[in-house]
Amino acid sequence: MPTHRQTVAITYETAARAVALAMEIGRQHGVIAVVAVADPSMTLIAYGMADGATPHSAETSRRKAATAASTRRRTAQIPEALAAALPLGTGGILTTIDGGVPIFFGELLVGGLGVAGGSPAQDAEIALETLKRLGARTEGMQL
Repeated sequence: MPTHRQTVAITYETAARAVALAMEIGRQHGVIAVVAVADPSMTLIAYGMADGATPHSAETSRRKAATAASTRRRTAQIPEALAAALPLGTGGILTTIDGGVPIFFGELLVGGLGVAGGSPAQDAEIALETLKRLGARTEGMQL
């Protein structure tokens, strides 16, 4: 029986780069973004809030990042049967609002990215563009 397990997680450097990229992409789209990156254990690794962002977007971005990291899928791709139960069953820690994407490099899940501040569709667009610029996987995340 094994005595331990190895885990993979995003580095701070890559997480901070993701935050900076997403905030820049948000600016280009006219979105005052709040961006969070969590590791697979849902621990916040990097975070950024643009000046003038709404306070509720801070929590929303964290929840999107945690959801994408822990479920290994885009937040809008949570099965319909779980759409109401997931936020209720986790005390609101997880969400099904679009704008959260898992961060995969190859087959390795390293974390989740959550973008808030625009409409859910805008947030998702910013998140997916951020993954592309990071060189992370985007296959299977389009709706």
